[in-house]
This record gives sequence, C-alpha cells and structure tokens, in this order.
Amino acid sequence: MEYRLLGRSGLKVSTITMGTMTFGGVGWAKTVGDLGVSEAKRFVDICLDAGVNLIDTADVYSQGASEEILGEIIGGPRKNGVLIATKARFPMGQGVNDAGSSRQHLIQACEASLKRMKTDVIDLYQLHEWDGQTPLEETMEALDTLIRQGKVRYIGCSNFSGWHIMKALGVSEREKRERFVSQQIHYTLEARDAEYELLPISLDQGLGVLVWSPIAGGLLSGKHRRNQATPEGTRQFAGWTEPPIRDENRLWNIVDTLVEIADGRGVSAAQVALAWLIGRRGVTSVIIGGRTEAQFRDNLSSAELKLTEAERKRLDDVSLQPLLYPYWHQRNTASDRLSDADLSLIAPHLAK
Repeated sequence: MEYRLLGRSGLKVSTITMGTMTFGGVGWAKTVGDLGVSEAKRFVDICLDAGVNLIDTADVYSQGASEEILGEIIGGPRKNGVLIATKARFPMGQGVNDAGSSRQHLIQACEASLKRMKTDVIDLYQLHEWDGQTPLEETMEALDTLIRQGKVRYIGCSNFSGWHIMKALGVSEREKRERFVSQQIHYTLEARDAEYELLPISLDQGLGVLVWSPIAGGLLSGKHRRNQATPEGTRQFAGWTEPPIRDENRLWNIVDTLVEIADGRGVSAAQVALAWLIGRRGVTSVIIGGRTEAQFRDNLSSAELKLTEAERKRLDDVSLQPLLYPYWHQRNTASDRLSDADLSLIAPHLAK
C-alpha cells in the first residue's frame, strides 16, 4: 500500500480508503447495502490488514447507523493508526436547523458524530455538500472552532463547485481560519467532469483529493455490458441513479476497453478502473465499498496494479471529454502561458 500526503497537511493516507455507505441499511442506503456489526468488522479488518489507514463515513449514511457500527468496531483507543473521516450537512432531523452548514448545525452534528463513533476526535471532518444560504464566514469559523476545541484535526469539503472552493479558501485566508486540506469528489473514467475545475484547483491550491464511487456505482466493474440486462443484486438493478449517464455508447466503449485490458492482465475491470484513478495526477485516495468479502479483496488488489503507459493511453483516449469554453479558447490562444494546473486539463488536447 502506498501512502500520500493529504493536500498541504502532514497527514499521510493510504491510496485506498474504506467507505462505509454499505453499513446499516437504513432508509435510502439500503439500496447500497445493509451490513451489520459482525460483517462490517470482518471487512474493516481485511482493509486494515491490507494497509488501509483511512475509513470514511457520514452522519447521513443510514441515518447515523453507519457511524454507530463503525463506533462499535473501532471506538475507544485507535489501533493500527486508523484515521476516521466523516461528513455533515444533510438533514439529521425534522427541525428547521437540522441541516446545512450553519454554526448551530455543524457543531451539533460534530458532537453527535463523536458520540455515535465513540471517539474523542474526528481526523477529517468534511462538509458533505454546498450550503448557499449560510455565509461562508460562519461556516469556516465553526469548523475552525471545532479544530481549536480538539474535536476535529483537519477539514475538507465534498461536492463543491470550483468557485465554492475558491471562495471558502479565500475566506479562510482573509479571516485567518483553518483551510480545507482536501475535497471529496466524484471522478471516474466515465465521469471526468472534475478535470475542468476541481482537479486543477486541487493542484494549484494544494488540496488532497478523495474519490467517491470510483467505479461509478459498479458500472465500471465489468458486470454491466452493452446490450445486456442489468444484473440482479446491483445498485442499478435496484434503481440507483448515480451517476447520470449522458452518453450510453461512450460508457460501453469505456467498459469494453476496461474489460479488454483486464482480460489481458488477468485482473478484474474494477481493478483497472481503480488503478487508472490512483495513477491520475492530483488524486490522493479512492474510496472503495462493498457488500461482500470478494468485492473488498478485489478492489484492494488495485493498489498493487500498475498500468502501462500504453494501457493508460487507451483508457485516456476512449474516455477523453471535449473542452468546454473557456478551455478550448485557452488551448487555441493561450497555450504559450499555461500553468501546470491548466495543463492537467488542456495538455491532452494540444496535440489534437
């Protein structure tokens, strides 16, 4: 297992993070999984034995049950240097202040998460989604307070747009508050939207990148193929709609390429998809989840899989997205003065 610094912090995290959305099975999360304590503990042990040192959860997963199960497994004194990341922002009650990124909700949510997970500190506390109604000055002050109180060590965001992140970083600098060390984003071979703004921002501003749903809810696992019925037992069979597929033919071209490379290497398509992500510039760690031991063990194997340059080029080419404005204009007229962060998006298009 490789370990990478999380953004500009001195914290090192494994290139694979364990996700816990499959813990609990309450409400909407039942579609994803319904692991109880005993099964979840077995999978946590498998991940820790493989060198994973970061476990990611959220208060909204199974209405707090995911955090409670994690607390039953690793609550109290931490073993093996395991780190806990959780998130807050979504509704956790019926009250008008039981959601959002206000000082009221974030401090209350953090204290509730600490209690559920039976721990004194959260290593990485993340805003789960943007809140356009709470001033960022209030949000960043609340997060700064939690760090100064010793309840949180590092802070991050998830599902922010580029301008949201830059505004938050600007507030932190101006107000002399703690800044985000990372962002958690959706990024896959099929959905490379993050390359337009989010990855260049990470490279330019020194943010770590954690990737959620790195095999697109199973769509890139190799189980889903062109002109075949959706397999039973998968999220898509149960009606899961994330991520949205805007070009189905492109998806199947990507899957076909994944499967061809995987067959040639004697590994799964999921391993190839994960290895491609782990090797992308700016990516710190990919978050894996699962409902079976086989899924976890297969995904963990991707940490050791090194794709060749030829294999990476095939995957890059079949999944490359067109340049949107203003990026195509920058390619045409500003290629003499592009930064390293600019080139992370535009460089593949210069040769074209």
